[in-house]
Amino acid sequence: MTQHSQQVPAVSAPVEHGRITSAILDFVSQVPDSKVGNSKEPASEARRLANRAAQRAALTAGSLALPPGPLGWLTLLPELIAIWKIQGQMVSDIAAAYGRHATLGREQMMWCLFRHTAAQAFRDLVVRMGDRLVFRRMSHSVAQRVAKRVGVKLTQRTLNKGISRWLPVIGALGVGAYAYYDTGQVASTAIEMFEGEIAIEGDDETPKPERQAEPRRRMADSLIEKAVAGAARKVAGTARKAAARKPRKPKTD
Repeated sequence: MTQHSQQVPAVSAPVEHGRITSAILDFVSQVPDSKVGNSKEPASEARRLANRAAQRAALTAGSLALPPGPLGWLTLLPELIAIWKIQGQMVSDIAAAYGRHATLGREQMMWCLFRHTAAQAFRDLVVRMGDRLVFRRMSHSVAQRVAKRVGVKLTQRTLNKGISRWLPVIGALGVGAYAYYDTGQVASTAIEMFEGEIAIEGDDETPKPERQAEPRRRMADSLIEKAVAGAARKVAGTARKAAARKPRKPKTD
């Protein structure tokens, strides 16, 4: 009798990409709050937050990967969601450390979490212009399309994770190590984004300070020009009157 029955069976992906897509959409629908304050050294604070989150992610993923065989496969989707929660909170805290939490929306959250997983999924959503990232607002259909593309990539990854469930302890160590690396990638994307400039295409609801100041500068310049012109006319008129006057003859004794 062969030993094939004790080896990893040939099966399809343990989690369908449709379920992962739905989980992504549910997760990014709300940006987590942060208790981190604006830091004087945001880069150092961001690295500290990233290291702490990576350690938590590694411990969480490794623990959920301990159950062997089919029982371990049931933890794959909960593992993904648990790691996203850790990473999402990390992104929120990094944004707060840079004083940029107000600019963190679902587009930016999705970009930070999944750009390294499926960069092509964001091709029509994010445009890079030097150090500036221009985000297009996601409609529900666009969000679904992006999440579906990311879900396909994650489904392929979960197949490898599912196989690791058949390797107790060793598989858990590998899953934990990958979660540590993955969280580091998310942190790098977040730090790069918040150190640069973020813009939302077509966002005219809040005028930029430069746009507000421009009309005021023009009005001030106009008033100054009028005042200078008026003063110049007065000086010129006074000079003409002075030149038109006949000089008085000096008195003689």
